[in-house]
Amino acid sequence: MKKHITPKARKESLVIQESDNEILIYDLESNKAVCLNETSALIWQACDGNNEVSDITALVGKQLNSPVNDDFVWLALDQLKKENLIENKDEVAIDFNGMSRREVIKKVGMGAMIALPIVSSLVAPTAAKAGTPGACGSICNNNGECTMAVCNTCRQVSPGSGTKTCQA
Repeated sequence: MKKHITPKARKESLVIQESDNEILIYDLESNKAVCLNETSALIWQACDGNNEVSDITALVGKQLNSPVNDDFVWLALDQLKKENLIENKDEVAIDFNGMSRREVIKKVGMGAMIALPIVSSLVAPTAAKAGTPGACGSICNNNGECTMAVCNTCRQVSPGSGTKTCQA
């Protein structure tokens, strides 16, 4: 892993909502919502483009009142990078020295007395797909197909009616 990397959190085209110890981020470009748990939120907030990984490790450890190692921060950076939440992601080369991500999670998890950094995401429907046409329970399109990915079958409302609705 490169030691002199100063990751910078991406802030543009994002809607950021902080609540309790988590941060919910909605990416306006990808229509994706991402939730950062407390530890990943602290790491993301410490990514100001000036702090190196060792600085972030020290800051997060102090805020959590628990020792944190660089692998812990690298694990979070790996997830943040995958979710496009690091502005200079091309500079943030993550290498776990031949270990798989699963092995790193085991290694970091065994030594951590705090929650592992977790970044979870889901794809939000675009405005065109979020309306009632095509939503589960609404009428199917003219081809008898559901238009939402979560709705997979069209069923007839009542026998002989010809009207079909989307069902999950």
